[in-house]
Amino acid sequence: MIQKKIYRVIGLMSGTSLDGIDIAYCTFYLHRNKWNYEIIKAITHKYPIAWETRLLNAPRLSAQELSLLNKDYGLYTGNIIAKFIIENNITPDFIASHGHTVFHQPEKSLTVQIGSGAAISAATGLPVVCDFRTIDVSLGGQGAPLVPIGDALLFKDYDICLNIGGFSNVSYIYNNKRISFDICPTNIVLNHFAKLTGKEYDRNGRMAQKGKLNTFLLKDLNNLDFYKMKPPKSLGREWVETKFLKLVSKYKIPVEDILCTLCEHITTQISNVLNKARGKNVLVTGGGAYNTYLITLLQKQSIPFICLPTDEVINYKEALVFAFLGVLRWRMENNCLKSVTGASHDNCGGAIYYSSRLNGGQ
Repeated sequence: MIQKKIYRVIGLMSGTSLDGIDIAYCTFYLHRNKWNYEIIKAITHKYPIAWETRLLNAPRLSAQELSLLNKDYGLYTGNIIAKFIIENNITPDFIASHGHTVFHQPEKSLTVQIGSGAAISAATGLPVVCDFRTIDVSLGGQGAPLVPIGDALLFKDYDICLNIGGFSNVSYIYNNKRISFDICPTNIVLNHFAKLTGKEYDRNGRMAQKGKLNTFLLKDLNNLDFYKMKPPKSLGREWVETKFLKLVSKYKIPVEDILCTLCEHITTQISNVLNKARGKNVLVTGGGAYNTYLITLLQKQSIPFICLPTDEVINYKEALVFAFLGVLRWRMENNCLKSVTGASHDNCGGAIYYSSRLNGGQ
């Protein structure tokens, strides 16, 4: 492969909370053994109700129906990207897509992200790097989190990197190794209960702030077995539905009280991890960074200084990092760390699809 000095990449991320597709056009270049990045243009494409419903129902589809959805979602995504490219007059080298997770059961060596890379490539005419997780799972790893390699190479100024998205996950150096793991469900459960009131989400945590803390529910949540497990560990939608939501449903209390208790639970679990990590500062990204009530609770309970970066980084860090994972795959360099996932060795994940003749441009 011919190594380029500058990589121009579109990174795609669709989270478990179904907020939409994050699209980030980024550049990367390596200078004196340090990776530099810039987010040139980024948007979040909100899902129309029809697509939100299809993705929500995906786990219940037959194998044939899921295969068709994989193709349809790839074309849908590819057409959105094609429009994004034209509107912004950009010339990306390739696309790196996380896809949308339908199943994540690493204990069964199973992880499924839909959004056909072949379909995206066909719709855009560009190479597509996708399917980042399956090789790690095949090597005995969790296949998650994948963002820590980006934390290690792009965000070295922070001792701890915390993402508060559908799930909260953390990344930091421990015993001279980068470790990372999912902490607890966050927006995936907060949004679930906010929607029961007819709202898309609890803006700034206002409903939670009005609610009353239920100490019995809080104790039960904090005693869930997942929190007693040692890393590497990761969470999926299945665990949320069968364990977390099932437990909460036993309590017949107002939604505001549930949200209040969930925020206390979330910040307790996160602060426990941050305080044990012993770092001086924490980079906080993801949609949860805008939950004012949640962040206030977290600041009160955490020893490290909570750093909120620019809106650009808060909103699009994961899309940025998946673009970067694509760069590392393009260069045939490791983009997944065994110290994070528990795989037998570091690995280079991602399949590459081309819809046009190769021209030696790699």
